[in-house]
Amino acid sequence: MKKLAILGATGSIGDSTLSVCRSNPGLYQITLLAASSSVDKMFALCREFTPLYVSMSCKIAAEKLRSLLKVDNLSCHVLDDEQALLQLLASDYVDSVMAAIVGAAGLKTTLAAVDAGKEVFLANKEALVMSGALFIDAVKKSGAKLWPVDSEHNAIYQALSPKLQDTIGACDLSGEGVSKILLTGSGGPFLEKPLAEFSAITPAQAVKHPNWSMGKKISIDSATMMNKGLEYIEARWLFNATKEQLQIIIHPQSVIHSMVQYKDGSVIAQMGNPNMRIPIAYVLGGEQRIESGIDSLDFFAAPDFSFSAPDFDRYPCLKLAIDACFEGQQSTTILNAANEIAVEAFLNQSIKFTQISQLVERVLNQYQSAAIESVEHLLEIDSQARLSASDIIKRDYLC
Repeated sequence: MKKLAILGATGSIGDSTLSVCRSNPGLYQITLLAASSSVDKMFALCREFTPLYVSMSCKIAAEKLRSLLKVDNLSCHVLDDEQALLQLLASDYVDSVMAAIVGAAGLKTTLAAVDAGKEVFLANKEALVMSGALFIDAVKKSGAKLWPVDSEHNAIYQALSPKLQDTIGACDLSGEGVSKILLTGSGGPFLEKPLAEFSAITPAQAVKHPNWSMGKKISIDSATMMNKGLEYIEARWLFNATKEQLQIIIHPQSVIHSMVQYKDGSVIAQMGNPNMRIPIAYVLGGEQRIESGIDSLDFFAAPDFSFSAPDFDRYPCLKLAIDACFEGQQSTTILNAANEIAVEAFLNQSIKFTQISQLVERVLNQYQSAAIESVEHLLEIDSQARLSASDIIKRDYLC
């Protein structure tokens, strides 16, 4: 059995990964589970899967978990130090890593797994949004095997030729007959809502995605379509795509997860019920198809398919992401950092829904383009952008 580490084990991707593991006992030994502060949920997972190691980034949560494990006589070793986690990811205790820590917080751990040449199941899109070329260069240098987990990128991967699948990050799309990558997006819960009502949208309304069950942050990103913008940036790096080779299509039913258009006029699409267990089962199975625990698509019960171009007046965050994509890693890092602060502020009801894009644009406009020298440089830019976004909120929105 391969030894599997799950980063973000208590989140929605972690839940789905563990569900697939339950459906395929004997495929993986779960040696490491990592999360932030969900003690009770992690304790339940320790009782079920008995991992060798558990990492909690919150020290108070780690101490509480140690006490619970001791009472239950479980021998899981609890880590609360980031450096110890990074070393463990590079060790022989780990063969494969599900990288599902949301946001910029997942960059260091994902890169540690890549640098160690591990098999990496990439569900943390911010790793590529922030570090782009640096991340892909690290994959090439270490020989790490990179599997895209996001349903859209996983769909694209499945629709590509084996040669392109083997050259993730350095794909010659044109040479293999690909004319365009078509990223589909549902349009979120406000696809038909009048624009005049957008300023009154509440967090409770925005987290109710019509098709997918996800965490709060990604649900808000889906409502603004920033999530699709981040996926656009991620697709650029994963598939070495030019601006002309990327297109976003609104597909409200979320049945076609993405498509690849070829020069001969053919279009290959990957379809399925909207559940993350399907792409997760694909990457965990590697060279073979395994049980996902999800029913196959019933075409006789499926809704009619519809498609449209994105309206940037409705989704200004999407336009900001597309524009930032080819401006350089500084722009995409700032975009992501400012958006994380903006989404948090909206969830806390400190800003309006319409002010998310306004805040991100204001932070982007504060910085001049600059060459990126290292991951540390990126993290410094990330930190500065977060401070800028927070300052604008305090100065202009909390009066």
